[in-house]
Amino acid sequence: MIKVLTIVGARPQFIKAAAVSRAFAEAEGMTEVMVHTGQHFDPGMSDVFFRELGIPQPAHHLGVHGGGHGQMTGRMLEGLEAVMLAERPDWVLVYGDTNSTIAGALAAAKLLIPVAHVEAGLRSFNRAMPEEVNRVLTDHVSRLLFCPTTAAVANLAREGITGGVHHVGDVMYDATLDAVRRAGTESRILADLGLEPGGFALATIHRAENTDTAAHLAEVLEYLRGRAAERPVVLPLHPRTRQAAERFGLGFDGLRTIAPVGYLDMAALLGGCAEVLTDSGGVQKEAYFHRKPCTTLRSETEWVETVDAGWNRLWKGPDYAPRRTITEYGDGRAAQAILGLIRDAA
Repeated sequence: MIKVLTIVGARPQFIKAAAVSRAFAEAEGMTEVMVHTGQHFDPGMSDVFFRELGIPQPAHHLGVHGGGHGQMTGRMLEGLEAVMLAERPDWVLVYGDTNSTIAGALAAAKLLIPVAHVEAGLRSFNRAMPEEVNRVLTDHVSRLLFCPTTAAVANLAREGITGGVHHVGDVMYDATLDAVRRAGTESRILADLGLEPGGFALATIHRAENTDTAAHLAEVLEYLRGRAAERPVVLPLHPRTRQAAERFGLGFDGLRTIAPVGYLDMAALLGGCAEVLTDSGGVQKEAYFHRKPCTTLRSETEWVETVDAGWNRLWKGPDYAPRRTITEYGDGRAAQAILGLIRDAA
């Protein structure tokens, strides 16, 4: 029996892990042990995803959240090392680019446990982003690197990483296909908010680069207000953004703020909106999966193919390129491919 320790801590990881956990449930000779670091601890950012997506309840919950990057990552390292010594897994599986990701990868590497990285090879080429540092370091200690795109494979090759690299497609696409199927019957958010399909824009803000100073956050909010002159802008309010606005004395006038939403409600909002305005990497892709034009509220994006294919643009960059279909994200079976490759490597 191959034991895989899965480490999650933030909303995007819950969504990706849901698809892979479904594949684990169907896989013979493999078992999954889930660890939640606690990075996202708000019920609206954590518990609701486990309920809605049918993710197994974590066998271990570290309850680590808050503090600076170094403090948070160090506490996670300490807790994850203890879990790994107790569980003695054959593999550690990490997702994306958060503090939970790098803590899991480093703890496993120091214990000589092979690391598998889902969403490997993404690069914004902006080392000022904590996420960029996390993803680069995680890739360089991983044994298996599961890339969502061929651009990610090429990024790794430029850094000298070619062994264990596989283009498997995107597990977010796996998850979105399931969410779209369920949201139509299980979500009532459009009706509850009185929103007409195609009559609103959907915005999300949470990145440190947009919330770390009053000037940055004020500029983003002013941009969203400008977009709201054309159609209402619905903004599910991330706790970090709410706290930053309170700290800087900024308001959300002109925008329709709502509490954080679960994944099925988010799928319904994405399906019903006219456009997406976001600084989230995951939401950029989800916008494409729902075939919605997206404006990225950053100076760069790791999902360059969405820009090349005309579905995404940078808020201070050129207008949309001519639109085309993106084929690299796979056929909705990336999770099965990932488990097959772990089994083959074990």
